Amino acid sequence: MSTVDKPPRMLVLWCPDWPAVAACLGDGAPLHLPAAVFHANRVVACTAVARAAGVRRGMRRRDAQSRCPELQAFGPDEDRDARLFEPVAAAVEELVVGVEVVRPGLVAVPADGASGYFGGELRLAELLAEHVSHQVECQIGIADGLFAATLAAHRSRIVDRDRAADFLAPLPVDELDQPAADRAELVDLLRRLGLRTLGAFAKLAERDVAARFGRAGMIAHRLARGLDERPPHRRRPPPELTVTKAFDPPLDRVDAAAFMARTLAERFHGGLARHGLACTRLGIYATTENGEELSRVWRCAEPLTPQGIADRVRWQFEGWLRAAPGERPSAGVERLRLAPEETVEGHSLQLGLWQAGLRGLSDETTERAGRALVRVQGLLGPDSVFTAVLDGGRGPAERVRLVPWGDPRTPQSPPDVPWPGRLPAPSPATVYAQPLPARILDASGAEVHITRRRELSAPPHRVSVGDGPPREVLDWAGPWLVDAHWWTPGGDGVRTRVQAVLAGEPETAVLLTRVGGSSPHWTVEGVYD
Repeated sequence: MSTVDKPPRMLVLWCPDWPAVAACLGDGAPLHLPAAVFHANRVVACTAVARAAGVRRGMRRRDAQSRCPELQAFGPDEDRDARLFEPVAAAVEELVVGVEVVRPGLVAVPADGASGYFGGELRLAELLAEHVSHQVECQIGIADGLFAATLAAHRSRIVDRDRAADFLAPLPVDELDQPAADRAELVDLLRRLGLRTLGAFAKLAERDVAARFGRAGMIAHRLARGLDERPPHRRRPPPELTVTKAFDPPLDRVDAAAFMARTLAERFHGGLARHGLACTRLGIYATTENGEELSRVWRCAEPLTPQGIADRVRWQFEGWLRAAPGERPSAGVERLRLAPEETVEGHSLQLGLWQAGLRGLSDETTERAGRALVRVQGLLGPDSVFTAVLDGGRGPAERVRLVPWGDPRTPQSPPDVPWPGRLPAPSPATVYAQPLPARILDASGAEVHITRRRELSAPPHRVSVGDGPPREVLDWAGPWLVDAHWWTPGGDGVRTRVQAVLAGEPETAVLLTRVGGSSPHWTVEGVYD
């Protein structure tokens, strides 16, 4: 590993099960009773007491409550998690400087300077754990790089210098799917390919990883090798990109701060974008009417969007203004400054749905559309809003995949490579979730089938759909044949597609598909406009 690419020495303080712990603290519930946070009726976090009773992440609500009838159920609340974590971050800051909130429940600080001051890394970890433990249970880890230090905190370990890769090597690849990282699909693919440990994944050549797994795979590969997500060639932004705003009267309410945060976030993000930059560490600095100085730095795994900036400003004001008496500011905030503490090149940003799919819309329109979809999700749940992603495949149903709003819109298979047997453009305007049964008859009234030479036994003459009467075929094209899972039990064998225009008022163009296997039959897979 070159000196340039060597990640910094980091100390991470981790509060296990923080969403569940914060829910209990916010509700005044005792921590010695089992509790869990549910989202879309599935467990997203639970306390150690609940785990001892058999509750696990991803478990359905009824299954969790059947295993632990006394389980306390809470809903997710990012504002609550951030607000209640602020006293923990402040307690860390009382001992060491340079505190960065990675997410509620996890803070990181540079280890080198602090460990030298306190007499070594072990002594620093002991003092910090003792100082914070009077507020909440915590674990501390120290290693080279944030990713390795986080996993070390999960195990309460101090990893020797330059040994991060050795520490990571035996760990399962599941560790790549950290909260907010959203690498579940990548981890599942690695496991199916037989790469079950971080060490096995790290041994792959970078060129092969880039070709097979793309940008997400390259980031995960760097982490598995004990490096940071991005090479440390980061630019210090020019000072004019810092955004400052004064308030008269001073801000002393969270709702007013939340309203202000949206406008300020747009200004801040727009200034960076004009310079081709994106923010990965956001500094939030405030001055109260009585001259108190408040500050916090948020570290982000991905470049921040305007919404991400606004969320972090709102969370920080929640923590400051709703802290316990004696810990909150003595007066309202009269001056706020947002500073890009660390930036990356703008190409690190990935276009979202509206920027990538609806380039003709204005920024204001796309922002309103995004807010509307998030609002619907808030009312109906995360699986209530889907957007389409173009995937690779041969049939129209295979080429479009629906993903929940906010999830990564990355194709699972390359859409632009050759797919033998793929239908030519255009695709059917309507594709049925359950294809309609159909029959194709030749001029003699016999059903058309596929011969041993994989040809139609006769030209299509009439087509009947469901229980409807036969309709004359005015024109047809095809067949397009695909060997579909013939190697699996119950596979489709040869799947044959034919386009046909049917007589009637109005004329109808349909996509007919013959499914092979043990009981071959024709269906209507889609209809053309």
